[in-house]
Parts: sequence; C-alpha cells; structure tokens
Amino acid sequence: MIKKEFVTERSVKTAEIESDLVVVGGGMAGVCCSLTAARAGIKVTLVQDRPVLGGNASSEVRLWILGATSSMGNNNRWAREGGVIDEILLENVYRNPEGNAVIFDTILLEKVSEESNITLLLNTAVYEVEKAGKKSIKRVIGFCSQNSTKYELAAPLFCDSSGDGIMAFQAGAPFRMGAEKKEEFDEGFAPDVEDYGELLGHSIYFYTKDAGKPVDFIAPSFALQNPEEFYKIRNFDINEHGCQLWWVEYGGRLDTVHQSEEIKWELWKVIYGIWDYVKNSGNYPDAQTLTLEWVGTIPGKRESRRFEGDYILTQKDIVEQSQHYDAVAFGGWSLDLHHADGIYSGEKGCNQWHSKGVYQIPYRCYYSRSIDNLFFSGRIISASHVAFGSSRVMATCAHGAQAVGMAAALATKHGIMPKEVGEKETIKLLQKELNKRGQSIPLVPLEDEENLINKAELSASDELNLTSLPKDGPWLDLNYSSAQMLPFKKNTGYKINFDVKASKSTTLEIELRTSSEQNNYTPDIMLEEREIHLEGGKQNIELEVSSILDREQYVFICLMKNEDVSIKTSEKRISGLLTVFNKPNKAVSNNGRQDPPDDIGVDSFEFWIPERRPGGKNFGFDINPGITSFNVSNVNNGYTRPTFKPNAWIAHWENKCANIAVKWKQPEKINTIILMFDTDFDHPLESTLRGHEERVMPFCIQNFKVFDNEENLLYEKEDNYQTISRIDFNKPIITDSLKIVVERPSKHTGAAVFELLCYGQE
Repeated sequence: MIKKEFVTERSVKTAEIESDLVVVGGGMAGVCCSLTAARAGIKVTLVQDRPVLGGNASSEVRLWILGATSSMGNNNRWAREGGVIDEILLENVYRNPEGNAVIFDTILLEKVSEESNITLLLNTAVYEVEKAGKKSIKRVIGFCSQNSTKYELAAPLFCDSSGDGIMAFQAGAPFRMGAEKKEEFDEGFAPDVEDYGELLGHSIYFYTKDAGKPVDFIAPSFALQNPEEFYKIRNFDINEHGCQLWWVEYGGRLDTVHQSEEIKWELWKVIYGIWDYVKNSGNYPDAQTLTLEWVGTIPGKRESRRFEGDYILTQKDIVEQSQHYDAVAFGGWSLDLHHADGIYSGEKGCNQWHSKGVYQIPYRCYYSRSIDNLFFSGRIISASHVAFGSSRVMATCAHGAQAVGMAAALATKHGIMPKEVGEKETIKLLQKELNKRGQSIPLVPLEDEENLINKAELSASDELNLTSLPKDGPWLDLNYSSAQMLPFKKNTGYKINFDVKASKSTTLEIELRTSSEQNNYTPDIMLEEREIHLEGGKQNIELEVSSILDREQYVFICLMKNEDVSIKTSEKRISGLLTVFNKPNKAVSNNGRQDPPDDIGVDSFEFWIPERRPGGKNFGFDINPGITSFNVSNVNNGYTRPTFKPNAWIAHWENKCANIAVKWKQPEKINTIILMFDTDFDHPLESTLRGHEERVMPFCIQNFKVFDNEENLLYEKEDNYQTISRIDFNKPIITDSLKIVVERPSKHTGAAVFELLCYGQE
C-alpha cells in the first residue's frame, strides 16, 4: 500500500538517458536513421510520440510506402530505394504479402527492438529543447503519458525526423513554410498562392468490408451534410480503400502544424458525410451490405515546415538531374503538388509532373546550417516547396535518413559535427559506407580499397551469352506500343528476329530508340524507323540494327501499337532485361506522355512503363551477336543494380547450380563476406493495402554455399529473400581462394549476383 499526505506540489518521475544520437520521430525516416546508426556501432535513443512506429506507413494512417519507382508509373527503371528501407520492404512482402498494416507495425517494432544499440521510447512526445550555447543542442525533454515519466535525453548529436520539426523549431533553426515565388529559385512550377494555395493538406483514410447482410448506417451529427458536390469532382468507387482515397484531403489554407486537430475534425466530417451519401442516397445499391471497418483517428500529414541546410533542393535539381559531389540519396517521385483546398477545390486532386530519371539529393540538405549538432530527415529536409513535392514521399525520406544515420556514426567516430562530415574528403567515406550497405547512390559507384576482391582473380562456371530468349510464352497483342529493353555494346551492330502473328495483312511500324542520358530510361532519341509489311498469319521478322552507339546503353526495340498484330513472348526472365509499354498509369498522372505548359520548366516526353508480374514477359527473340553484358567482372564493378547495363554476373538458366571462384596470389584473412543479389529493384513493394503475388522476388538467389580452397563448407544459406547477405565469421578464415555456389531461382531464371565484397578486419 502507498499512502501519501498532502503536499503543495509533486514532480513526475524523471529518467535521464545519454546516447550518441537522439532521433526525434519514429516514422520511416526516424526508423531507418536509427537502424543505420545503431548497426554502425553508436548508441541511439529513438523517441516516438505514437504507440507504434512507421508514421504515415503505420496502422494508424495506412499509407503505402512509395518512392522513386512511382508505383511503376514513370520511366525510372530499377529505382527502388536500397539499404535498410529495402530490407524492411522485402521482409514485409515475405511475411505480409497481403499488405496488412498491423503486421507491418510488428515488422518495424521487431527490427528496432532487436538492435541492442537502440533505446526506444514510444508514446513519448518531445516538448522542450535545452541549448548548450546559441548553436548547439544539449538535450531534449519528452513526456510519456502511458508511464507518467519525463525523459531527459542528452547526446552530442540530434536528428529531427518528427515531420513538423518540433526539435529543430524549438532549437531556433531557420525554416520555411509555404511556397516560394517563381523568381526565388527560377521554378516555373511554383504555384500562384492566391489561387492554388501554399501548403498540401492532410488526408484520413477509411476501409470498408462486406458484412454479408444488409447494414444500415446512421451518420453522426457532425457528419457533413449534402456532400453531393464532391461527386462532381470524383465519384467514390466502393471498391477503393485506404490510401486509394488520398484525394480526401483538406487543410492547405490552414496552419498545418497548429491547426491539425481542426483539419482532422473536418476530414472526419467529410468521411462520414461521404459514407452517409453512399449508404443512404440510393445511388449506390451495391453498398447495401457494406459497413465501415476502420476510419483513421489521426490524419496523414503531407506538409508543414522545411528546415534550411547548406543547400536547398529545387525544381531544377529534379528536372535537370543535377549532379552533386556530396550525393547521398536519390528521389524520383513526380513534382507532386496539391490544391490547398483539397476536396473543396473543385479541381483535380493533384498536379504531377515527372522528370526523365532519378535525381541525386546532396548531403547538405540533411543538416542545419545554423545548429551545429542538428541533422534532419524525412519531409522536413532542406528543399523548396516545389522540390518538396517530390522529396516528401516516404521511401525517399527513409533513403535519405539512412545517410543521416551513417553520417552520425562517422561524426561520432571522428569527433566531428554534421557539417564537417560533408567536407569533400569525408563525404567520400560516407558515400562508400552507404554503398556498402546497398544505398546505390546514382552515378556514385562503390569504390573501396579495403575490398579484398579488388586484388583477386575472378572466374565463373559459366557466363550467359544471350543469343536467344526461347519463344515459349503466350502471344502478346500490340494493343499498346511495346518495347524490349536490351543492353547494347558500343560500336556494335546487331541482327534481331521475332515471331509475330497478324490477323490480316497490315503494316507494322518498328522504332529503335535510346535515351538522351546514358543512365536514363526515357526513350527520347530515335535511332531508326522501319515499316514492315505483314501478311495474315504467323511469320518471322528480322531487324538489322545499323545505328552504332558510341557508348554502352540500353536500346528500346519498339513495336508500335497495332491491334492486328501479336508478338510471341518468352517465359524466361533475365536480370536487367525488361519489356515496357507506352500506356497510361492514372494513379500517377501518367496518360502515356506528359505535355506540360511551356512556362513551367518541365520536359515533354512519353512514358514507357513495365507491367506487374505475371505480366511484363520479355519478347522471344534471337540476336546476333549475342549480348555479353553478364560476365563475372560485374560483381566487382561497384554497381549494385542495373544502370546503362545489367551490372550482374548471370549464369545460363539451364544450369541448376553455378559458381563464382575467387583466387588470391597468397592466403588472405577474411572476416566478412557480403553478397548482393537481384531482388528486382523495378518492383515497388508497396507496404500496405496492395497485395503482392510473390513473397520472394523471382530473380533472388535463395540457396547458396561458400567453400574455401580445400572445399570446406564455410557457410550455407537457404530460403534467402533479401538483397544483401552478410556473412560475419566468428574467427577469421585464412584461405587463398573461395567458391560461391548458387542455385538458380527457377528454371526460367538464371542465377545472378550483383556484387561480391570480402573484408579482413573492418
């Protein structure tokens, strides 16, 4: 029994925690920052004001995670973000292919709880910042309502991943909120704020289910009355759920920090008003047995403050794909701005313009220019309002946050501040450490003098020389213009033949295209055009490619739309080979091409996009000379995904087992081996709502073994589904050779390895 007498006041329980890094905010940015830093060896305190992790991706909001792949709706091939966010998404699709947001919560909680270097504080809101001088944070103070405890959290380094920037704001860091004028950064897409507004609004999602019997709905008194006006904008589809209802948006004309509760109430009014209309207007007879299963209780917030670093990302960085010496992450979502009035605007829900490829994000966007020991990650990074329209999406936020986590580890190790990590010598170390963990920074290959593979001789049991893809798949109707992407060598001519079938005599137009940028996949350069007369029935066509490239690059063999023609496809799938189609993807404002107004500074071009599996089969074809881009030297070329070529060692699909042999001139002491596999970086792996037919990406090596020079088995892995397999030996292995034996994933896919790394004592 506890009995206390009256006193004039009492203090709540206080706990003091010291660490190397305090991360405020447990959304996807905060989680990936914390995991990266902790795995790099520093102590992290992760503070989250909600009961679960994930922020907008959590079961509280239920927005799926997307980034540069743009839900397979743009020309950014092999653009899924790498590193920790890739690991999380692959784990989720393996354990949770149905896209259950509650299961995704558990995956995030498991990842964080397994790291001994992370102290996790849930339900803890940071509300005060104490400074150590004008330009440094000493500690932050938070309160947990569930255990009535005040936490005083001290560290040399801090990262604000809180979405609204509560810590950076109180620390006095300079920030922006709202839209810049066109003139400030020469941004043609900058909005007319009087008409369009300055901020993106909030959304709340809801789910319905079929109860199997008629269900009545009596609306709450606060539900919006007469919501018929919404249906002039966009009819509600009763088959849509959750974040498919992103357009139920409001609040961009209000203060999206301090008026969030008002915005939430207005969205509740809208949602229950919509549902009242669906159930009781008589216009939705199919909704008779439907009931509301779940309505969000907190809004998904898109925009509030953006804090200034030493560089501000702008529209031109995205459209022109600017290169930065300190690139540490990338983006590729469209420039995506929403009318501030949201559902009340009377206009379409968003205004999206895509760039021709992914863009680099510099490290200078991730730390404060005025607070010496403050990083930031997530949607509050240093960007203009227009650039924020792209950089704000969760996979991009998480990817950049990994750079912050590693930067914090390096700053701790070397006793320096965030700005100093960005100096031109140190930044190379940061880029290397990130790429070793799968970051795949565009145009920044992994160059690591400590990788023992650099001084080894590599050989393989076989290397794919692709002279044909068997014509054993179904016929593909050319209802859309369709293209096979192939990596061509420079100064090389090719002959290619296909089998086609025509329903009647017709002319088939064929175009050979490539991209104006070597690492892009927008086929905006015409190499050759052909017209081929076809008779009715099956026939073989042969193309002789006379255009000789002056650089190695992907070429698009485009069979233009002709509904009277089909092409024979192949069941075989090869890492780095894709078919793409000039077709729309309405979810990302892709209507087959984009033609923006002349004055907004965005390019016009066509979209050639892939199909989700089981669609998207390669064409069946024969080619001479064969494509020889799959040799074993690729496992040490520094690229961990396709760029202007596949960048993978690939064995022939007929070989059930294949191997890479590594030979050194003298014995080496090996502590760590890292293998990077193909988990199809073109597939976006949405985290919730959208289900996935595959639990394991079909190119991924699932079973492999590692042997030494005496054929001793050093390591064996079965049922792998991750991109990166890291092998850490308890005792160093001393050997002058290794053999990595891999099983092909299936009879239709050859074994592929992107990168092989070996280290002594790291």
